[in-house]
Amino acid sequence: MKVDQKAADAKRIVRYTANERTNHWITAISFVLLALSGLALFHPSMFWLTALFGGGQWTRILHPFVGVVMFVSFLILALRFWHHNLLDRDDRQWLRQIDDVLANREDKLPEVGRYNAGQKLLFFLMAACLILLLLSGIVIWRRYFSDYYPVSVIRLAALIHAVTAFVLIVGIIVHVYAALWIKGSIGAMTRGTVTLGWARKHHPRWFRESIK
Repeated sequence: MKVDQKAADAKRIVRYTANERTNHWITAISFVLLALSGLALFHPSMFWLTALFGGGQWTRILHPFVGVVMFVSFLILALRFWHHNLLDRDDRQWLRQIDDVLANREDKLPEVGRYNAGQKLLFFLMAACLILLLLSGIVIWRRYFSDYYPVSVIRLAALIHAVTAFVLIVGIIVHVYAALWIKGSIGAMTRGTVTLGWARKHHPRWFRESIK
């Protein structure tokens, strides 16, 4: 039986525009490139990853520039969505009921807006991490900036950079896992729309606001 595409589309709701999705994927791709190149430079056992970037010298050159691209891209993303990520009373209650969240008992949770409390906390974690990575990265960016700082400051910046990068990688892994766990989340960031049922189930407050 042939499905009426117009009827199917009418049952969907826009969650992300094309510009928002492009912004997200630039940030995501930049992150992957930075994670791989950063790990390659972090320890000799992972130096083989430099082959993905044309060798050790190119990896060292490209890593900070890609970092700037990611920071700018995330900054644009943050300016787009910061007002959707402010924690409120319902978010605090959502966090107190984390056992219901993990058990997928969404009917017992406070109504969720565009993002749930976990997504909001991850947003601010990413923002903090990227600020620290940018500042520490500038200090250890050889040839351009590192000559202006004493060795002790460079060593401290390198430590901060490595620890913050680890925290960010773990946060992104959690982000990806959550997107896979909630069926339909990946589709929202690829085609830009979700079903009305998905919106009503996972983000009921946002759903009501969007259909007004």
